[in-house]
Amino acid sequence: MEQKQGEQRDEAAVSAFVERFAAQLVDAGMARMPARVFAAILVSDGGVMTSTEIGQQLRVSPAAVSGAVRYLSHVAMLTREREPGSRRERYRVHSDQWYEAIASREQIIKRWEDTMRDGVTSLGRDTPAGQRLAETLAFFEFIKTELPLMMDRWRERREELFGN
Repeated sequence: MEQKQGEQRDEAAVSAFVERFAAQLVDAGMARMPARVFAAILVSDGGVMTSTEIGQQLRVSPAAVSGAVRYLSHVAMLTREREPGSRRERYRVHSDQWYEAIASREQIIKRWEDTMRDGVTSLGRDTPAGQRLAETLAFFEFIKTELPLMMDRWRERREELFGN
């Protein structure tokens, strides 16, 4: 929901949203603290926060924030940048963050595909385990083919919706 000039955010509602969305990310497999940090940055107006700001908003220690942003950077869900004229780092969630996070999975899927192919060769395609790995391999091959097409369709749709 877009905030209008002079309109005050309902911080209690924002905090409740952060915790609710973080809980959903945890249910999907993300660790709790990275989920909370990601949700907090996502709802910040600028999409960028310092470690101190994150810690204050979530009422957590600097160490908890550090581990969370390290994980989120590693999985391409946020980017680190230097605050101009300072040694402090800021952490940014971009509007296309989900796109980038999904697109970066292409490399992981390719590695899994290669590993499954080796597994099928090692186990033999006619064994029950080899058949199971062959089906997994076929799924990864399908995803590798379909993901770029889906991402292209999203870029077109995004342009229609948001003009950027």
